[in-house]
Formats: sequence, structure tokens, C-alpha cells
Amino acid sequence: MPNSRRRHADREEFWRDTITAWKESGQSVRAFCAARRVAEATFFARRRELTNRGLSPRPVATHGPSTSFAAVRVIPDPTIEIILPGGLLVRVPVAADPTAVSHLVAALGGRPC
Repeated sequence: MPNSRRRHADREEFWRDTITAWKESGQSVRAFCAARRVAEATFFARRRELTNRGLSPRPVATHGPSTSFAAVRVIPDPTIEIILPGGLLVRVPVAADPTAVSHLVAALGGRPC
């Protein structure tokens, strides 16, 4: 293989690896290029050149499943507030066992319910 073809292949490999490293870094192009001392204009030109020639950067390795979001609806749990004679506020779910709440109030120093 002639030297010029080898240099071209080396350059292409360098830019494919560089663009892949940028994608994996999570950095902005500006920060990445500054850290690597690569001109932003050159970075964009080489990325465009590879894309136009149908050569994508090396696939980015995945580290586990991809992140996705699910819709969540928060339903507040209705509570009852009990204020004890000493000013202590106790919040318990409406569905709490009344006997358990009575024991809790008595243990905290209030009168039994």
C-alpha cells in the first residue's frame, strides 16, 4: 500500500476514533476540542466529511440498558394529623389501624384515643 493511502487511512481512523471519544465523553464539542487541542472547525469538517462519505464513527459502547423515562403520577396518601398536648405533631395514614394509632399516641405521652 502506498504511503499516501496509508496516511489517509490513518487520518480517517484517527477522526473516527476522535469523534467516537467525543460522543462517549458527554462534553460539548468546544470543551472536547479544547481538551484535545483540536480546532473546532477541523473537528466539524472531518465529522461532516465522514458523514458525507457514509462512514460513521465507531459505534459507541453501551454501558447497560438505554435510559428511558416512564410517566409517573404521584397520588398523595391522605393523612390524619394528631397534635399531642406537648405540641408534638403526629401524621398517620388514614388507613392506619386505629388500635396501633392509639398505642402510638399513648406511648408518645398523649392520652389514649
